[in-house]
Amino acid sequence: MHRFLARRILSLLPVLVVVGFVSFSLVHLIPGDPAYAILGSEATEDQIQELREALGLNRPFLVQMAAWFSHIVVGDLGESLYYKMPVSQVILQRLEPTVVLGLLALLIAMGLGIQLGVYAAVKHDTLADHGVMAIAMVGLSTPNFWLGLGLMLLFAVRLGILPTCGYVGLSENPLATIKHLLMPALAMGFSQSALIARTTRSSVLETLSQDFVRTARAKGLAERIVLYRHVLRNAMIPIMTVVGLTLAGLAGGAVVAETVFALPGTGRLMVDSVKRRDYPVIQATILLAALLYVVVNLLVDVLYTLVDPRVRHD
Repeated sequence: MHRFLARRILSLLPVLVVVGFVSFSLVHLIPGDPAYAILGSEATEDQIQELREALGLNRPFLVQMAAWFSHIVVGDLGESLYYKMPVSQVILQRLEPTVVLGLLALLIAMGLGIQLGVYAAVKHDTLADHGVMAIAMVGLSTPNFWLGLGLMLLFAVRLGILPTCGYVGLSENPLATIKHLLMPALAMGFSQSALIARTTRSSVLETLSQDFVRTARAKGLAERIVLYRHVLRNAMIPIMTVVGLTLAGLAGGAVVAETVFALPGTGRLMVDSVKRRDYPVIQATILLAALLYVVVNLLVDVLYTLVDPRVRHD
């Protein structure tokens, strides 16, 4: 296990280097000039050139990239061109809404997906099974922003029971936090639950045909115990893989949800930073999203051994 972890952690480094190189290159290919975005349309050419020199934007591309990587290695994400403060501090100020939204959406996705998948597997090839799979197909094909707008129209405009936008911190009022995040979490979690449901159904169906399931039923165990203690546990490996990908994918879905519901999270921060040409913030958020993705995949691989002792990484 220790050798496996060491190899996986070392393999993360080239992935992050490639992501950093691609993100830095793409960001600098975006049309527009940060100096012009900061000073506005009334600035003179001399003022723009002076600010570009102060920000180091007039240096060669490779020199700028090397300087950025040298700061990243020591944990320095740079300074925001718009906020005039460290990028790490800017991201930390916006991190809470994104983290809470992602966890709430993950709970909804897992709760719906696993339960519907198990139900569809038990009712295999019946009307209920086809109905669950139809719902899953709708969830996979429904855009998050469209579902979010529909939820907003129903629960905020028509019923008036949930706020349309904004955010209240957990330290101020946890209940208000949940109310503000419920609709975007539903919009994000519903589409992700569809993939989990399909994977759960396939994995549980395969496990139901195993000999140990017939043995457990022959012993007289209750069907619920057979399903959730024996079948689901042995079917968890593929489900955990999809849940891990779902958690990482929710970081991308947060960009759309936070924009639609005007949430002050890191997803909306990235969108605003693109408009402002705030290069350091854009590069840092992309790199952190990639880091989240690879770390989640590593954790899922480690959790395999806890769920199924037969799995070994030696």
